[in-house]
Amino acid sequence: MKQDSIVLVASVTVMRDDSVLLIKENKPTARNKWNFPSGRIERGEEIFQAALREVKEETGLAVKLMSTTGVYQFQSNTNDQVILFHFMAEVVGGELSFSEEEIIEGKWFRINELSRLEKDELREPTVLTQIINNVVNGKTHTIDLFHN
Repeated sequence: MKQDSIVLVASVTVMRDDSVLLIKENKPTARNKWNFPSGRIERGEEIFQAALREVKEETGLAVKLMSTTGVYQFQSNTNDQVILFHFMAEVVGGELSFSEEEIIEGKWFRINELSRLEKDELREPTVLTQIINNVVNGKTHTIDLFHN
């Protein structure tokens, strides 16, 4: 299937103590690949709301957005141009649970373990490596950069 669209994505590093939650999605283009909870921003949806919704849908957790590692642009493996807004968040409620139809597995990784993940284990290796480097090195920015 040929796709040539522009896709807006909200992505979130969910933090708990010194650990980060990664998930493996159950999609043909992402099966057995680690990713941060993330998904498309729906038409008319605010970026922050999309980020909170995606985390809740994919993990069962309620989070509070704390900061951002930035905005990333890349060509996806489905030939879409993706503009990804990535946030850092902490857990404020909910219970970790996964829909087996959408998520194969979830795992808490210590921050220092993230850099050891192999590129072929990541959904979109180029952009995820950039995000992981920013998370590991504490390169974050205030979310006040975003305006409604």
